[in-house]
Amino acid sequence: MGEDKRWHQHYPEEIPTSIEYDGRPLHALLEDAANLYNEKKALHFMGKEITYQELFHQAKQFANYIQGLGVEKGDRVAIMLPNTPQSVIGYYGALMAGAIVVQTNPLYTERELEYQLNDSGAKVIVCLDILLPRVTNVKEATSLEHVIVTCIKDYLPFPKNLIYPFIQKKQYNLVVKVEESANTHAWTSILDTAEAVYQSVSIDPSEDIALLQYTGGTTGFPKGVMLTHQNLVANAQMCDAWIYKTKKGEEIVLGVLPFFHVYGMTAVMNLSILNGAKMILLPKFNAGEILKTIQKLKPTLFPGAPTIYIGLLNHPDLPKYDLSSIKACISGSAPLPVEVQEKFEKVTGGRLVEGYGLTESSPVTHANLIYGNRVSGSIGLPWPDTDAKILDLETFEEVEVGEFGELAVKGPQVMKGYWNKPDDTENTLKDGWLLTGDLGYMDENGYFYIVDRKKDMIIAGGYNIYPREVEEVLYEHEAILEAVVAGVPDPYRGETVKAYIVLKEGWAVSEEDLNRYCRENLAAYKVPRLYEFRDELPKTAIGKILRRQLIDEEKEKQEVQAT
Repeated sequence: MGEDKRWHQHYPEEIPTSIEYDGRPLHALLEDAANLYNEKKALHFMGKEITYQELFHQAKQFANYIQGLGVEKGDRVAIMLPNTPQSVIGYYGALMAGAIVVQTNPLYTERELEYQLNDSGAKVIVCLDILLPRVTNVKEATSLEHVIVTCIKDYLPFPKNLIYPFIQKKQYNLVVKVEESANTHAWTSILDTAEAVYQSVSIDPSEDIALLQYTGGTTGFPKGVMLTHQNLVANAQMCDAWIYKTKKGEEIVLGVLPFFHVYGMTAVMNLSILNGAKMILLPKFNAGEILKTIQKLKPTLFPGAPTIYIGLLNHPDLPKYDLSSIKACISGSAPLPVEVQEKFEKVTGGRLVEGYGLTESSPVTHANLIYGNRVSGSIGLPWPDTDAKILDLETFEEVEVGEFGELAVKGPQVMKGYWNKPDDTENTLKDGWLLTGDLGYMDENGYFYIVDRKKDMIIAGGYNIYPREVEEVLYEHEAILEAVVAGVPDPYRGETVKAYIVLKEGWAVSEEDLNRYCRENLAAYKVPRLYEFRDELPKTAIGKILRRQLIDEEKEKQEVQAT
């Protein structure tokens, strides 16, 4: 079935089944945009805008500056920023210098940050001033040589009404003083002193890595997904082909999906640069602010996750706002409820469809048609040049149409492998096919469906959470004898993290104590929202905890409560 590509029969004539890909590095997209769109606005951030020429100029300055710090081809440069101008400039500037970008979540705790920096071997990191203490505390234990520090007010006065996920109210006016040294550099120094000329580096787009994007694993240790320049350019071009009614140089894209996640990076940042679109950068999801932004700035494209759309639809002031500028949205990261799709389309007059992907495929492989037949409950059709098939769970042979198995995908967007993890790479990539770990089937028309996950990954609010990582933190607590973490149904977040705990004899600990402990050791989105204390956990005959049984029990309990 993988050979007949029966899904092509549903493509509108405007979508090609195969694309001629740009055989140049990813950062060439920005150079093209600067030449084609010149004085058109590239970024809008808190009322301030910069043009494509200015964006390109500052990216070249960044490349020049880090090359002056000794960054050479293949060195890793970490970017620990929310959606700000610096996140875009640093990303493309690092690529121009020949570096590999390591996207680092600003929500990471010191423990998580230290692991990622050590695993990637990052030489330079760019971070916000308020994150500098966290970076400083782990720096000596990592390979970091230089820290570049920036702050919101480098581009505008600090907005006191903006609450970042990692800033408490009491920190509104906090601006960490940056003492420049041989190893610590202020972003303003780059803009003030660096020339917009950098040493060109030879790049082989099909072989050279542009990005290490970290994803968790069932082992509990995050893995660096090696995405090449070609992987990322190809996926941006596929996305462009899928939303074929867009007009070059005229679209306005709402950038609330974080660029440190691969979906936001591709569907917002790289796609916008490819299209010469204006990106509206929003560092944090706030439903009220987004509604105001849509009415005022009139974005036309709005990639998002179900929780984002649900948050807007449930906002009490929704009827007060005009959202009719929205033309198209592709929803990713989690299943899109049909009622959310229908209501959002009614409110905006635009189209909202569900897509599917994973970090290892840059990330998108499937989506429903925006301008064509959509199938509720389906992840849609494979994208141009993307092959897909369903494999038997034991033999790995392709199954018949309609039969259940593991989804495998193949295409120019599929990763090179996992960073320094050849065994994991070998287990995940088979003859060019990426084994997704997701279970489902293909119908007779070539539409694909996901019904379960082979892996234990939890998707809560669009974030990927790996139970083992949370469990390892829980097991380090002195009062805990046994712990298992599972994703249980949640009407808003899709799933939420629940921890089942068995305490050591004679010990007592409260939910509040565990919540405080987890928040000290895990990013906020990984922290369990629910705790259940038990005398024992269900196990197999050989002592393996039955996570699936706990999930099934939770579902049954919710169904009883609903009746």
